[in-house]
Amino acid sequence: MELYVTEISKYVIDTFMLIYCLEAFMTFRFKTEKKRKGIYIRQIICMFVVQISCFIQIIARTGKPVYLFFFAFQIVIFASVLMLFYVIYPEGNRLIINNACLLLMIGLIIITRISYDKAVKQFFIITASFIIGFFIPEIIFRFDFLKKFTWLYAALGVVAIGAVLVYGAATNGSKITFTLAGITFQPSEAVKVLFLFFMAGALVEAKEIWQLFLASLVAAAHVMILVLSRDLGSALIFFVIYLALIYISTDNVGYLVLGLIMGGFASIIAYKLFSHIRVRVHAWLDPFGDIASSGYQLSQSLFGISSGGWFGLGLYGGSPTSIPYVEQDFIFSAIAEELGVIFAVTMALIIVSSFFMIMYEGYFIRDRYYRLVVCGIGVAYIFQSFLTIGGGSKFIPLTGVTLPLVSYGGTSVLVTIVMIMIVEGVCLIRTDERFEAMQRRKAQKEKEKAESRSLRYRNDGYERNYGTRED
Repeated sequence: MELYVTEISKYVIDTFMLIYCLEAFMTFRFKTEKKRKGIYIRQIICMFVVQISCFIQIIARTGKPVYLFFFAFQIVIFASVLMLFYVIYPEGNRLIINNACLLLMIGLIIITRISYDKAVKQFFIITASFIIGFFIPEIIFRFDFLKKFTWLYAALGVVAIGAVLVYGAATNGSKITFTLAGITFQPSEAVKVLFLFFMAGALVEAKEIWQLFLASLVAAAHVMILVLSRDLGSALIFFVIYLALIYISTDNVGYLVLGLIMGGFASIIAYKLFSHIRVRVHAWLDPFGDIASSGYQLSQSLFGISSGGWFGLGLYGGSPTSIPYVEQDFIFSAIAEELGVIFAVTMALIIVSSFFMIMYEGYFIRDRYYRLVVCGIGVAYIFQSFLTIGGGSKFIPLTGVTLPLVSYGGTSVLVTIVMIMIVEGVCLIRTDERFEAMQRRKAQKEKEKAESRSLRYRNDGYERNYGTRED
């Protein structure tokens, strides 16, 4: 019976994931949330069918009633998040919140399979993150003065990651985490938000080349501190955010090319200076050459992806725990092994659809400050996803960053939800801008009609007093 349940549910899961993914890209056919309403309803049905099917597999494989209660709590929380968001923020972008909930569901499913205790912890962090996050769109919409603290954001960011460099705990040779009052967190994740607000403000204020140079120096200080902490994955993300925002702000291809050249030279220098980068590059080039040590993680990741096939081995059918730090750095490999390549690729496409929608919202907002913030969030989100998926599948060398919303990690989940809610707040601003534009057009039409009536009355009066020109 267990085998039949697993096999049938695999095809159900992939079918509804494919439908969800197709619907995600269908949203771009329509310009308003009202016209997308049917798509969003079908997406919600698909995501809960996927979640139910996965937990049926888990319960069938383990036979533990505790998973049933855990699943029920998840249903309540995610249903509440979607319902409350639709009620409180009807002008928000529902595709982004739908995709976020689905990715969080997937993450909880695979983390539950790896470690129930970690899944429970992740679930509480997700719940707390949404409670915090629900206030953010209103804050972004109401408090315009947030744009005024450009250099304060920069100072706080430098101090936060500088404190990690000095006092942080070393993990695998890198100083990434910081413990305060018994709580361990990763400041570089939170500093991404401060960095985005700093760059947006600095680039909006930059009228002269020296102002652009000053902003670049401060951005370089962020990157250098992360490099000295050996948090090279985060350093790379910060650099790409900086490069993307410089290009979007100035529309100067020369800056982009210069930045890419400098980034190339910096990569060569980092390769020469840091031994663990050389190890990762050698493992990437030939993971099976030293499969017992440096190539172990990547080779096990590749074995897992290949053994899963198109439809996966089913939850608890593979051995993802054979990969060290699988719930953080190699979550994509675990998903491909147990849920299949079709599921994993579909999940990656859903991430891409979120990126497109974030950039779409950023492109159409008139407020230049928040345009840069939203575009920066989109770039950070897709690039970090690329680093994680590409590193685990041997497309690029490993960087040791998490897959946003999917991987295990409290700070990463909290900050990603905060960034998503910032985007939703900007959606409210864009809706307000559109309403104001409609009002202006309406007022202009009324003015033109009034002028037309006034001209007609003057002409009628002229004709009554003096007759027509023919007369």
